[in-house]
Amino acid sequence: MKYVLVTGGVVSGLGKGVTASSIGVVLKACGLRVTSIKIDPYLNTDAGTMSPFEHGEVFVLDDGGEVDLDLGNYERFLDIKLTRDNNITTGKIYQSVIDKERRGDYLGKTVQVVPHITDAIQEWIERVAMIPVDGKEGPADVCVIELGGTIGDIESMPFIEALGQFSYRVGPGNFCLVHVSLVPVLKAVGEPKTKPTQHSVRGLRGLGLTPNILACRSDKPLDINIKEKLSLFCHVPVANIINLHDVTNIWHIPLLLKEQKAHEALLKLLNLQGCAEEPMLEEWMGRAKLYDMLHKTVRIAMVGKYTGLSDSYLSVLKALLHASVACRRKLVVDWVPSSDLEETAAKEAPEAYNAAWRLLSGADGILVPGGFGDRGVQGKILAAKYARENKIPYLGICLGMQIAVIEFARSVMNLREANSMEFDPDTTAPVVIFMPEGSKTHMGGTMRLGSRRTFFTVADCKSAKLYGKVSFVDERHRHRYEVNPDMVPEFEKAGLAFVGKDETGKRMEIIELSSHPYYVGVQFHPEFKSRPGKPSAVFLGLIAASCRQLDSWLQASNGQISPAAPHAHSNGYPSPRTYRNGGGSLKKPAVKSLVNGGSFHSNGNGLHVHQHSST
Repeated sequence: MKYVLVTGGVVSGLGKGVTASSIGVVLKACGLRVTSIKIDPYLNTDAGTMSPFEHGEVFVLDDGGEVDLDLGNYERFLDIKLTRDNNITTGKIYQSVIDKERRGDYLGKTVQVVPHITDAIQEWIERVAMIPVDGKEGPADVCVIELGGTIGDIESMPFIEALGQFSYRVGPGNFCLVHVSLVPVLKAVGEPKTKPTQHSVRGLRGLGLTPNILACRSDKPLDINIKEKLSLFCHVPVANIINLHDVTNIWHIPLLLKEQKAHEALLKLLNLQGCAEEPMLEEWMGRAKLYDMLHKTVRIAMVGKYTGLSDSYLSVLKALLHASVACRRKLVVDWVPSSDLEETAAKEAPEAYNAAWRLLSGADGILVPGGFGDRGVQGKILAAKYARENKIPYLGICLGMQIAVIEFARSVMNLREANSMEFDPDTTAPVVIFMPEGSKTHMGGTMRLGSRRTFFTVADCKSAKLYGKVSFVDERHRHRYEVNPDMVPEFEKAGLAFVGKDETGKRMEIIELSSHPYYVGVQFHPEFKSRPGKPSAVFLGLIAASCRQLDSWLQASNGQISPAAPHAHSNGYPSPRTYRNGGGSLKKPAVKSLVNGGSFHSNGNGLHVHQHSST
């Protein structure tokens, strides 16, 4: 096993996660199998109880792990499925050591940071690195480890010490350290300054770690003389100094690494030169260039309460992006604070109220993402009502689906008191209830978490077609409340279809309004499985409906070319070809796009669009 450690300099937020993910992409393109580990030095056991304002979104894994959003970057870039143990926290390490001490595993010894905590960190890394994450048997070839925070943080010290010991133990040729640091340009001077990187490297060396590669973040490309100066003062060869300057989209970062031959430096340091190939990134390059060429826009109104921090909805944004690229549209997200849509805002903040409604009414599609708590709920209900009544494409995720159910009960079924027990425990019309297996006393890890199976009950619904007419899908969940199953017959009689349910048939997973162009709610979080080139099915449906392509996609999923197909081809989006999962025969593939070619897969987890460069 080979290990690549990615650390950050004296400034946080430099993009260590994207750098680590991009290194993985390049190594994978060389024919190597790659896994990833993220180390977060905070004391929390996991990210599950942390506010999105504190640490961005909580990313959910197949096994129910609630982890740092950087693991989402790893999964999206490398197309892998990680486990909860791929996210190491100080809380997890100390908890495991204390549990051992209580059992008497240390045989009466004094338990100390060195060696017990540092040994536990190293053992955890080696154990998790051996877990296959790409669907193949056996361990990966390379494990990319990202150390969160910045060099010199007090809480990082045990990890720094452990990784120093680890690098010495595995030896040269098996360990490589990539240090990400900022090379700022002061406007008053107009030239790049290398001192922050010099001090950062000096601090790293003082802690027992020596960088092999420098990844220098900057606004613009660095001249060779800057690299030579960094090489002189940081004792790193010029060939091993990589410049990650600002780019139009993050899909260019792996291409920057390849252009600057970072793969050659990595393979040489890890003694893998004879085992690897020249990185093949044509598909990645085509996707990055396609994104830059898009001009026609699709506007999506994101109605939520964490709109002040985009990282709170990072996976949702990425899923929208993947779908918009598949539909050949440039994504524009209008952030709409849900509380600004409410009547109280009209009196207390009329300017914000008017601005919010202008954004909502000008959107091509509306999305209400997941969330917790009652703040802004009335605004979300108004957004769902506006989308339903005005035939605007709507996607509700988790809470967003429950919001759609509440709005339908109030407006269509005339149940004025309809509500969720989360917001009103004493409501006389509880259309959303607390799940029996949930805990009201312990918050961490007590929700319905991880991958769960949803069975389609209506074969010809939009969702089933978008997923490729499969009988079931596996998607990730994170919720404590669910639609009241006792009220489902009343809803269906009124016209709200529950087209997806769990294996018992009592837990509602997907809703649709057949009379609406696209009005879909899902109890799960499809954004967590969306990938570049493999957009989530329901997100693709939202974007396609928002730019009036949905009929073409739905007919293509049946293996039919729609009447609009020639027009679709002229705009470059591919003709799909559908595969069944969970039973059924392979359908005859549709004719490929006359412009780009392509294929469109559904594996029960979402749609898969391959882009092929034209020859």
